[in-house]
Amino acid sequence: MFLENTVNHKEQFGWIEVICGSMFSGKTEELIRRLKRAQFAKQKVEIFKPAIDTRYHDELVVSHDANEIRSTPVPAAANIAILAQGCDVIGIDEAQFFDDEIVSVCNDLANQGIRVIVAGLDMDFKGNPFGPMPALMATAEYVTKVHAVCTRTGNLANYSFRKTDNDKLVMLGETEEYEPLSRAAYFKAMKKNQGK
Repeated sequence: MFLENTVNHKEQFGWIEVICGSMFSGKTEELIRRLKRAQFAKQKVEIFKPAIDTRYHDELVVSHDANEIRSTPVPAAANIAILAQGCDVIGIDEAQFFDDEIVSVCNDLANQGIRVIVAGLDMDFKGNPFGPMPALMATAEYVTKVHAVCTRTGNLANYSFRKTDNDKLVMLGETEEYEPLSRAAYFKAMKKNQGK
């Protein structure tokens, strides 16, 4: 990721960084890496995640590789604005699960001079843009798209294929329920499912 130094030091604004991609692509791992670097630099950091995400731990953001950082679970995006006061850096994991207000919350925090780092799925299991992620990516200064490795072809994967018949948009899961697929493998798998 390339970050330019600001030229006009009198104009101090924060910014938004979005880390997006499919499941198992390392989004949370990258979020944790950036936040730990900020903590090491003695910056005041707060991390938030949606209260519904209890896969690994109630109060930790945990990557699939078991890397973790303490977080505050919140039921809605509005809670983040209240709890973020006095921070230098805000981290938000699983942003696709938040309500649309997350976009204005992130922009308001950045306008107050806070660095906001957001991680989330850019597409749902149907291959459609997921929740507020497209709007966050559009308003962010920096967008990093990370990729998994396709479990069927070995190519880069940017789709999260749901292996179960559950059609609910939000379904928390791991390798039993999802697998990362390349465009070609995802297209074949979806075509096969439609033929059932």
